[in-house]
Amino acid sequence: MIPINLPKIGEEEVQAVVKVLRSGMLTSGLGAGPQVTEFEKNFADFAGAKHAVAVNTGTAALHSAVLAVGVKQGDEVILPSFTFVATAEAVVLAGAKPVFADIDPQTYNLSPSAVEKAVTKKTKAIMPVDLYGFSADMKPLKEIAAKRGLALVEDAAQAHGTTYSGKPAGAFADAACWSLYASKNMTTGEGGVTTTNNDQIAETLRMIRTHGEKAKYSSLMLGTNYRMSEIQAAIGNVQLQKLPSFVAKRRQNAQQLTKILEKNSKLVLPYESKDRLHSWYLYTAKLKDGTEEERNHIVEKLKKKGVGAEVYYINPVHQMPFYRENFGSAKLPETEKASKQVFSLPIHPGVTEEQARFIGETVLSLL
Repeated sequence: MIPINLPKIGEEEVQAVVKVLRSGMLTSGLGAGPQVTEFEKNFADFAGAKHAVAVNTGTAALHSAVLAVGVKQGDEVILPSFTFVATAEAVVLAGAKPVFADIDPQTYNLSPSAVEKAVTKKTKAIMPVDLYGFSADMKPLKEIAAKRGLALVEDAAQAHGTTYSGKPAGAFADAACWSLYASKNMTTGEGGVTTTNNDQIAETLRMIRTHGEKAKYSSLMLGTNYRMSEIQAAIGNVQLQKLPSFVAKRRQNAQQLTKILEKNSKLVLPYESKDRLHSWYLYTAKLKDGTEEERNHIVEKLKKKGVGAEVYYINPVHQMPFYRENFGSAKLPETEKASKQVFSLPIHPGVTEEQARFIGETVLSLL
């Protein structure tokens, strides 16, 4: 089976972990050990940001960022439903209400026009998602946020290597949240990081991750334990050096798949433009005019032939029982249509040229 994603770990990561184990310093009480501090500096440089605050998961990064921009109980946050549940989860954990807005059918990302219609007096923030590794349309979203006095928190969990108007993902947001989960373009196993150019947000993020403390045993605000370990950070420092080659290989595999699949008019292939470059976290095609049953049949057949195709996301968040029961129904036609027609194919760095050809030709034969 060619898996949908696979972490690429080498001897360098192994040795980095061994070095931490031998040092005896596995973590830091305030979350800022030497490996974490180095990782934060390196990640900030990579993201073109003033600050990077490392935490133990991407969900922790999202939750911390929502809190740090001032979202409180009773507030509303506008976000897509076509995303991993953690985006909405972070809003609910902050005591706020997730308000789901529809997507642009071409990019699968939050539609700025849908956001405008969803703003109310209770709206505190907008949370776009860089889905599949392709940036949300940040300039119009930033204009809406500035005009309405709203915070802009970007879910960049899948966007390592993405650019928008020549800048890395996150550059147009008040805070951007990245996941370092094992499937992502780079990994620390579990892990996350928030980038920001705002000094106050960065200071608040650092307190949130370690029980609201600036100094030990002196909490200044309500916080939690979201610290990244020294082992995670050591892996991250190595992975960050390899990230450009990982993204280049993903792009190469994506281009090869596109050359094969563009022969069939039944598919809508991933969108990319000169001013919005993909990180190719996932290669997501859409079965044009196809039914959910037809799409599911193709995915099932691909798996039987050894291609680990998956559907992201088969259940939009607004249709999940918890969110439907607690926050009501929403009419999101483009979101619901996409969830019935999209499917993703493996293009991670472990996919060889021969395997990419096999994946593409297998999809064509099934169509």
